[in-house]
Amino acid sequence: MKIPSGPLAWYFYTSILEARMVELKTASEIAAMRTTGAFVAQVLDDLQARARVGVNLLDLERRAREMIAERGAESCYWDYAPSFGRGPFRNVICLSVNDAVLHGLPHDYALRDGDLLSMDMAVSIDGWVADSARSLIVGTPRAEDQRLIEATERALAAAIDAARPGDRLGDVSAAIGDVAAAYGYPVNTEFGGHGLGRTMHEDPPVPNVGRRGRGLRLRPGLTLALEPWFARGTDKIVHDPDGWTLRSADGSRTAHSEHTIAVTDGAAAILTAAA
Repeated sequence: MKIPSGPLAWYFYTSILEARMVELKTASEIAAMRTTGAFVAQVLDDLQARARVGVNLLDLERRAREMIAERGAESCYWDYAPSFGRGPFRNVICLSVNDAVLHGLPHDYALRDGDLLSMDMAVSIDGWVADSARSLIVGTPRAEDQRLIEATERALAAAIDAARPGDRLGDVSAAIGDVAAAYGYPVNTEFGGHGLGRTMHEDPPVPNVGRRGRGLRLRPGLTLALEPWFARGTDKIVHDPDGWTLRSADGSRTAHSEHTIAVTDGAAAILTAAA
């Protein structure tokens, strides 16, 4: 689940963060987040295998609840009530279909052939959070949808590669924006990635577009949720009447990819990688 992150405010904000305390995690704390991340990946793997033509979104929600309860985990979404949603959120996963991309409220809808489904989930285990999202095609794929998903996945990989110690947060954001530009997709600047660890949303915000050499300097122990998302035809979004689901303003299809990572002494560690 995303938080608002306008670019101008972000540059001002991250310059202030240089002089503030951004919590850096220890090796043991990152290991605990990796345990949570492995579980999040397990749930998404399970739901992806179940997401077939005719399956109801509510069945996927129920399965996610079942797995969370069996693991003794805690959903970060349940009872979440930020200023940008009509809270409290009473589900454990965001399920967004086709032109819906963020904060999709699970509802009575049977998946159809060719649907593009985005799943986004964050949980806490023993006090440590991990957050991940992925998009997939149900049944028969469309080439344009495969390209859209591929763009988010490549943008995520580029952002992870840019998250190296000594570089700046703007380098990470710029890596995402560069991939979007290469594919010809506009980038929304209202919602972006974020820090996380003890809670789902921590400093710093991570926009999906930025300028290299700007923003917070990356240090080992910084943990981030990087989550590029694109709509094929617009960077504008609209709210559903449910008060949560965000859709592309022009009705074009959307895709979303996300991993929780930790900055290390070298390449970033992906904490929500599938087994």
